[in-house]
Amino acid sequence: MSTCHKKVCHMTSAHAYNDTRIFLKECRALYEAGFDVSLIVQHDKDEVIDGVQILGLSKPKNRRERMLQTTRQVYKRALECDADIYHFHDPELIPVGLRLKRRGKKIIYDVHEDLPRDIFSKEWLAAPMRKLVSWTAEGIENYAAKRFDYIVTATPYIRDRFLKIKRKSIDINNFPILSELLHIPNTEWSSKEKPICYVGGIGKIRGIHEMVQAIGLTQYSMLLAGNFVSSAEKDIAVNLKGWSQVVELGHINRTEVKEVLSRSMAGLVVLHPIPNYVDALPVKMFEYMSAGIPVIASNFPLWKEIIEGNTCGICVDPLNVNEIANAINWIIDNPEQAKQMGENGRRAVIEKYNWEHEAQKLLKLYEELLHK
Repeated sequence: MSTCHKKVCHMTSAHAYNDTRIFLKECRALYEAGFDVSLIVQHDKDEVIDGVQILGLSKPKNRRERMLQTTRQVYKRALECDADIYHFHDPELIPVGLRLKRRGKKIIYDVHEDLPRDIFSKEWLAAPMRKLVSWTAEGIENYAAKRFDYIVTATPYIRDRFLKIKRKSIDINNFPILSELLHIPNTEWSSKEKPICYVGGIGKIRGIHEMVQAIGLTQYSMLLAGNFVSSAEKDIAVNLKGWSQVVELGHINRTEVKEVLSRSMAGLVVLHPIPNYVDALPVKMFEYMSAGIPVIASNFPLWKEIIEGNTCGICVDPLNVNEIANAINWIIDNPEQAKQMGENGRRAVIEKYNWEHEAQKLLKLYEELLHK
């Protein structure tokens, strides 16, 4: 691929510079393929990290400042970059993408979440307003999408939404990087400490209250890694019966994630059945599989197809505390079968659910755009 002089610029106003999807996967894959890669992102200075030129944005004081001032900064820095392809990651940057498109630039919109459906789960938005806001958001996204060169989506479900309006769209899924978690020490199951784990953002709709209550119905412990989305939701969790069996780790780095997964008998991903989750592909589910531990997952049809189809875990009603507890007990009481589930999940990641496969789709897309 003759790309050594082709300059690409990723842009985000809302994510961290080391975001797994944006930086660790997409930007690094492009750099390793020979592209000159820049990333416009909130950061305290300009610097090169792992070959990627970080172009820093000042940190906004609040969401309103981010939506107004930070987006203007993104556009200014994007013009300075003068790239061949611009690839942006936040709905609030749609106006930036449209302005760059009017300047003749090639634009990719990376849709991480199904925004119109996600709005229905926003508790800070009054319920009667959600339908109108959702309808408006979908109209704006569809209008803009028809003017961009490509839509990249985090799931097939979101991809299909844009294909219906006849836009070039491809799913680049958040599957794990093979080299990162496959080589976790294969601890003897008989010598494990018997905790289960949850790694990720922590909140009500992500099942924290059910997880805590479920662990309280067992004799075991739960390693809880990540940050609570609000202090109010944490206050409820710490007062539930099972909290004394929770080991709260807070935010942990990728090396510490490996250590947590190596100690665990299973990983929990019991998200609530809201529209934006039912058709999602949560990265934590595939990271558990990659690490060789069984998954206890919500019984959504898409997830059942993956988990039960590969015999790598147990699907439960995420709102049923007893079902979650029974799954935890079964996995710990049946270590040989649990170990086999873990091996099945790891095999599925090696064969299909891995970033290396998705990276090839991304590079093919870029090659197509460059020769357009």
